[in-house]
Amino acid sequence: MHSRRIRTILAATVAAAVLTVSGCSSDGGDKTSPAGNTAAPSATAEPSASPSAKESKDPKKTEKVVLKPGDNSEKVRELQARLVQAKHLKAVPNGNYGPATEGAVTEFQSAQKLKLTGIVYESTWEKLTSLTKTPTQDELHPKKQVLGHGDNNDKVRELQARLKQTGHFKEKPTGYYGDATQAAVKAYQQSVGIEATGTVYEDTWEKLTSQTRTPTPDELKPPVDLPEVDGSKADLDDRCKTGRVLCISKTSNKMAWMIDGKVYKLLDVRFGAKGYETREGVFSVYWKSRDHVSTIYDSPMPFAMFFDGGQAVHYSENFAQNGYTGGSYGCVNVRDRAGIQWLFDTQVKTGDKVVIHW
Repeated sequence: MHSRRIRTILAATVAAAVLTVSGCSSDGGDKTSPAGNTAAPSATAEPSASPSAKESKDPKKTEKVVLKPGDNSEKVRELQARLVQAKHLKAVPNGNYGPATEGAVTEFQSAQKLKLTGIVYESTWEKLTSLTKTPTQDELHPKKQVLGHGDNNDKVRELQARLKQTGHFKEKPTGYYGDATQAAVKAYQQSVGIEATGTVYEDTWEKLTSQTRTPTPDELKPPVDLPEVDGSKADLDDRCKTGRVLCISKTSNKMAWMIDGKVYKLLDVRFGAKGYETREGVFSVYWKSRDHVSTIYDSPMPFAMFFDGGQAVHYSENFAQNGYTGGSYGCVNVRDRAGIQWLFDTQVKTGDKVVIHW
């Protein structure tokens, strides 16, 4: 009877834990839940099939319950923080003893060869506290990240515009949280007495928004002055003379950024090597990926602007160093890093036209 009862408790705990462990993100990819990959051990970890009389005693009758599923308190928060320290829980402490916490407790009990109940009895609590330290306030109440390095969205643009109001951001908002934005955040945090991490947590965001006003549309997306350049070497195709276009010539190895027939930027480019030819035709930018790395060739493709399948316009360090020796795997390589970064950050939008011609 005892063995069957243990199996029943364990099975229920495993089922509850598994329900909270995995999920599916909005883009269809697998996404781990806040509970991480924590799962209760298998039923094979149960005590020996022939326990001694002492071992077979029900812990409910011999030990005091410290915490149990359904509890909601600061002590549960401490339990969760200690389980995080012990690497049996990946969820952020919230004070609620739910299925994820129950599964983590069961896993801890298994690792320490305690009775598998999912309930924190005195023996479990004593073992856990002996192996962990008293949680800090940051461990008990972790700060929530609002924005961080690598983010690329309109909220970053708002952050940059607000930092510009305080005098800590000198550039025009781009929407990308890069090194310049990180440095500006650090400088702002230092100026207001917040730990200078360079990451925007809730306390930083609340302080910044309290000291600044909502940015205007022109502050979020300032008008860009586009100095017209000499386009005589651009080798323009008639299809490039209307709208917003990356006009790319295989004859002159030049890429012109054009708006309504005017050339505003002219960059050197190279194309795919033999067997990996860059396709000609009229396309449009369907995806931008700032720090892209090719999964096929395991090579970096910074400031990638994809226009046809896996082919994209992007910066190439190899092109910058070696010139026209060699070629790409079909992409349009650019060797002027500052030039393509300017195009990526401030000019080219998803849906803009790409014309590749002879």
